[in-house]
Amino acid sequence: MKGYTLTFIIILLLIFLLIPFSGWGEGDLTKQKPIELTAMLGNKNGELRFFPHTLSLQTGKLYRLILSNPSSVKHYFSSDGMSRAVYTRKVQVNGKNGKPIAEIKGSIREIEVYPQGTAEWWFVPVKAGTFNDLKCTIAGHAEAGMVGTVTIR
Repeated sequence: MKGYTLTFIIILLLIFLLIPFSGWGEGDLTKQKPIELTAMLGNKNGELRFFPHTLSLQTGKLYRLILSNPSSVKHYFSSDGMSRAVYTRKVQVNGKNGKPIAEIKGSIREIEVYPQGTAEWWFVPVKAGTFNDLKCTIAGHAEAGMVGTVTIR
């Protein structure tokens, strides 16, 4: 019986040594190239809209959502549904030269982007759903049409 046990252990060790290890990190999000999306909060003409007003995302994919505000007033990108359905890796604030000046980590519910500013939200959707609650929470902006939908499949 002892000979069979030793032979079994040796066979298991050989199997593990012969299996290629390269495929074991496929789920490692630090190795995923992000899918880049851009959303404009308003525009130079002062329209109170998100461009585009719908976002379609897939669970398990890493996204880099670039939030750009070309307008002359600040805007918020806020969606309670989306914020509960994604894992945030970071939010990055960029200076006028486009270089990062700050990183924020943890749960994100909304992002305020000042006039002519840019922020990047790096996240992975983890829960599917359709969220019709995307809006700018500044008084009067959502009522004027600054609303949208986020769909995660």
